[in-house]
Amino acid sequence: MPVAKDLSDIELVHLLKQDNRDDARDVLHDVFVRIWEDRQSLSISGNLQSYLFAAIRYRIIDKIRRNVNRQNYDALLQSLAENYSPGIEQQLEAKELQETINKALEQLSPKTKQIYLLSRNEHHTVTEIAQKLNLSEQTVKNQLTAALKHLRQSITLIGLTSVLINWLGK
Repeated sequence: MPVAKDLSDIELVHLLKQDNRDDARDVLHDVFVRIWEDRQSLSISGNLQSYLFAAIRYRIIDKIRRNVNRQNYDALLQSLAENYSPGIEQQLEAKELQETINKALEQLSPKTKQIYLLSRNEHHTVTEIAQKLNLSEQTVKNQLTAALKHLRQSITLIGLTSVLINWLGK
């Protein structure tokens, strides 16, 4: 059977180009699946072996490109993780933001604050909060909306104040 013989030769050449036998089989499988899927419109003029070698060569090139991009991306992420440590300024800004949020939460009604904390800190769903506090889901949604609006306004006010202070200080 010439196709089986050609497949063995192709697999051998592919294995020489790639050290991983599983990758070689994956590439061969992809090429033959593609041929099968395109069998109605595929027209191979010339030598089948040449066509298969070319298809495998292009598939290997695609696989190498994807692996290089993935390796570059992984290296970049690793580098960022190793080199990133928040500076004192970022730590202070984060602490100030948390203090602003805490102050804004204190200004909320006890029920609204409780709903917000259950949602954001304890990660309960609206349904769970409604059941736990014996409220309707719509009431919980309304209270969350009110809490988030108040927090946004408080943070915006503090942000504008900081910008103004920095601008006046220069």
